[in-house]
Amino acid sequence: MPLPDLTTDLGGLTRALVDLPSESGREERLADAVEEALGALPHLTVDRLGNSVVARTDLGRPDRVLIAGHLDTVPAAGNLPSRLADGRVYGLGACDMKGGVAVALRLAATLPAPARDVTYVFYECEEVEGDRNGLHRIAAERPGLLAANLAVLMEPSDAGVEAGCQGVLTADIVVRGERAHTARSWKGVNAAHLAAPVLQRLAEHRPERVPIDGLEYREGLNAVAVRCGVAGNVVPDECVITVNARFAPSRSAEQAEAYVRGLFPEYEVHVTEVVPGALPDLEPLGDLVAALGARPRPKLGWTDVARFAALGTPALNYGPGDPSLAHTAGEYVPVEQLTECEKRLGEWLSRARRGSAAGARARAVRQGR
Repeated sequence: MPLPDLTTDLGGLTRALVDLPSESGREERLADAVEEALGALPHLTVDRLGNSVVARTDLGRPDRVLIAGHLDTVPAAGNLPSRLADGRVYGLGACDMKGGVAVALRLAATLPAPARDVTYVFYECEEVEGDRNGLHRIAAERPGLLAANLAVLMEPSDAGVEAGCQGVLTADIVVRGERAHTARSWKGVNAAHLAAPVLQRLAEHRPERVPIDGLEYREGLNAVAVRCGVAGNVVPDECVITVNARFAPSRSAEQAEAYVRGLFPEYEVHVTEVVPGALPDLEPLGDLVAALGARPRPKLGWTDVARFAALGTPALNYGPGDPSLAHTAGEYVPVEQLTECEKRLGEWLSRARRGSAAGARARAVRQGR
């Protein structure tokens, strides 16, 4: 199903995007529609890798800005098709982040000659494992497509600026016991019962609040799964408690791992994933932040801002929708925020950046340094 004219109203465009289901790993129909719509615009060069679509202007401007939004959603929760009510678009992914994708698509269509060159990236598999992420594949196969002076992630931020992002760590804490028949349970050791101190320690843990450049990142450590037992008549000999930690971007992955291990020194701790966050790095983004007209807040969660930070590209989160509604059955995006985000970004993209530092950085990007 093709998309409507990209210059149509943002509410209608967002609804059309929502009504093309694109659960992670199943983005092909939506990627086809996005590729077709962007390919019809003569001022853009369009590339495709898997189910990710990259469209670029090439006007020889002194700056290049990358605007990225992911095409995938979590599984549906009875929230399709979309609907419009009280100035809000409801439906799967409306908030996270098809509203942001709609804004980026409309900018791509309506700004044929921006004052900054723009790369628009619409990518697959953001909601699942990092090695499936479309940006990961582009960086590995066509890194030049991601070259930019700065990046904007259209993550829902209530049309405000959210800087940096937290790191995330997942680990299994293993408690050992001894298996026995429940009719003779005294001959075994119940690992589930022995796990109580671990859960108590988690319940009593007080996460840190870490100030960085005037922003406060609140850490978190929570049990998210408990697994034990092989049958209803067997004393479990193993209990595995999976914990999820969100850590301040000032911690490295190694420091975060050492911190979690240090909380449970007497247990087996198997770290299954650890991904560092990104520091706010607002200084090179000052002109953009001022244009967006919002006081920066810390991003409480992980986003692909961290991926751009690893590439050396300053980035921030800015998009329509309340992030607390992401992944909920009743998620929505206000049409007013769609319009606000398009207006703010469009005005900034149309106004040349001031200062010699920008030009020097832009030349470095064009030369591939």
